[in-house]
Amino acid sequence: MTDREYMLEALALAREAAAAGEVPVGCVIVRGDEIVGRGRNRREEGRSALAHAELEAISQACRTLGGWRLWECTLYVTLEPCPMCAGAIVNARIPRVVYGAKDAKAGSCGSVCDLFSMAYNHHPQVEAGVLEEECAKLLTDFFRELRVELRTRPKWRKRIDN
Repeated sequence: MTDREYMLEALALAREAAAAGEVPVGCVIVRGDEIVGRGRNRREEGRSALAHAELEAISQACRTLGGWRLWECTLYVTLEPCPMCAGAIVNARIPRVVYGAKDAKAGSCGSVCDLFSMAYNHHPQVEAGVLEEECAKLLTDFFRELRVELRTRPKWRKRIDN
């Protein structure tokens, strides 16, 4: 399979996340031609700041392969990794990261900072912009719909008794 085809797999997971009310980010980890880890955002569902797509995929890949070093793998994710996920990628020794859309607010592979260029013991190769338009559109559509929903949702107001 190609980078584009693996990114389509990640996009399918991102769509699952969106359907569940989560920020639509999906991730797959590949060794050779086999997907060994899959993940999607589950922060709302899991009520956890740690429930990012990349962390879920890394955890599953480690279980699948029986170890924490993913040195023969490529990680495909629909959104540029945040600092936490970039740190997990370094710690898992993943040699190649392919992402779709840039993240101007938290992207740590060049948008806000580049953690992979810092003096850590591991420096993944990064390929940016694979299916970028599709990945970005999914996120844009999700947040547009969320803003509409939030405007129509009744707001809680503290009652003031005199």
